[in-house]
Amino acid sequence: MTRFNWQNPYPTPRLPVFARNIVSTSHPLAAQVGLRMLWKGGNAVDAAIAAAAAITVVEPVSCGLGGDAFALVWDGAKLHGLNASGVSPAAWNVDYFKRKYGEENGLAKQPKRGWDTVTVPGVIAGWEALHAKFGSLPFGDLMEPAIEIAERGHAVASIVAYKWAAAVPELKDQPGFADVFMPRGRAPDISELVRFPGHAKTLRKLAEQGPRAFYEGEIAERIAAYAKEGGAALTATDLRNYQADWVEPISKDYRGHTVHEIPPNGQGIAALIALGILDKFDVNALTVDRIESQHLQIEAMKLAFADVYRYVADPRSMEVTPEQMLDDAYLTERAKLIDPKKATQFNFGMPKAGGTIYMSVADERGMMVSFIQSNYMGFGSGVVVPDTGIALQNRGCGFSMDPKSANVVEGGKRPFHTIIPAFLTQEVDGKHEAVMSFGVMGGDMQPQGHLQSIVRMLDYGQQPQAACDAPRWKVNHDFTIDIESTLSAETARALEGLGHTIKSVDDPYMDFGSGQYIWKLDRNDPERGYVAASDSRRDGLAAGF
Repeated sequence: MTRFNWQNPYPTPRLPVFARNIVSTSHPLAAQVGLRMLWKGGNAVDAAIAAAAAITVVEPVSCGLGGDAFALVWDGAKLHGLNASGVSPAAWNVDYFKRKYGEENGLAKQPKRGWDTVTVPGVIAGWEALHAKFGSLPFGDLMEPAIEIAERGHAVASIVAYKWAAAVPELKDQPGFADVFMPRGRAPDISELVRFPGHAKTLRKLAEQGPRAFYEGEIAERIAAYAKEGGAALTATDLRNYQADWVEPISKDYRGHTVHEIPPNGQGIAALIALGILDKFDVNALTVDRIESQHLQIEAMKLAFADVYRYVADPRSMEVTPEQMLDDAYLTERAKLIDPKKATQFNFGMPKAGGTIYMSVADERGMMVSFIQSNYMGFGSGVVVPDTGIALQNRGCGFSMDPKSANVVEGGKRPFHTIIPAFLTQEVDGKHEAVMSFGVMGGDMQPQGHLQSIVRMLDYGQQPQAACDAPRWKVNHDFTIDIESTLSAETARALEGLGHTIKSVDDPYMDFGSGQYIWKLDRNDPERGYVAASDSRRDGLAAGF
């Protein structure tokens, strides 16, 4: 049993929540929907699916029925991984984009929004796979609360309203967007009532016909017809052929525990690489919020991203395996590149050949679910299928247009993906025991949030809410650093003094992610239940009974 320091040294409106059944999400209504399923006798998977359906209604700025999902499920004895990220339309390739959009810097131009960013939505297939394997309540029951919220309406939450307004200027002219998300010709204000009747209709069809109805039948035909009308490549065949995949999680040991992530095409491996590098250092001997500890973590994260951006893609296209990238001897050599006195611009190594919501749910029977779903870049593509409420993601942006890249766009392929659930276990008497279901949403911030919170909990004994509330930094693609305004000025100056290029960002919601954590208090005493944290950077809530 880990003994946390239950004090929280960081300013926060949140306290840790203790209960035997807990749902922690980025929106209070979704958390309560999950609890409703647990009260009905459902399990953690039932609660997660119901909360996921509800959050497409109450937080459409982050996810929707046309998004993607991933999950890690602890069934009480074993961890299961689910990849419900969609594949590209069969007709996509570099020439497709070159013909439609021309070239830029010698490569095909890549749109950021609109139909030609939409891959096959995977989230509903993810709900289907989770329910088929683990669900205990009828699927229709899980949709009921979301249908009710969509039909009756809900008052828009504070941070949701802010993000909604920020998205409107860019997305207002995308097909179907204004009709659904600008009902009064603008984004709704905080507390304003919004209803989504089309969204409710689609959820009701899924409840009555089952989740496969999204990929076959009337709903699929509506999506495909609207795609054809918009000149897009997505077809009914692309939808019909899609299935979510059960996958074996990847992992890395750290400080007597094991951290688990979904394997590529996701970026969870970045957190494992960075932790594997940090494991070569005595982090605990350094002061938690001071320069030496923060610099070391930043450099480990930079090394991880150097490899991830070079190698990670759909696993069928990767030239190295996750096992090679996580090889301990290789990470030992990578760790030697860190200079404790200076920031370094790292290149990728050579391993030896051989807009998102996150939720965490746990029940008193020992089932724990780490679940994440997203439309990407907020509302995603901006395309909304009329009268259905289906807002489509823009995960096609995750592909490369470079023919030499393992992540080059091709038909039927999964793009590099940012959303990643995580899980923590500990080996006891030769078998793994569940410790924590956790995740941090927010683009490239996700593996960095995993790293920073794990270090705070395992190296420094900070309780989950404190580890969640602590100031964060974020390594950008160009290896510059964004730092949260709550990071001490002394540490910020010291980082700059070591050669880090610092950007001070005062927008924590958009740039530093948002986490949810559920930690099992004592494996020897299940009656103690769990402790949960919900990030104050969003409207969220950890609720339990």
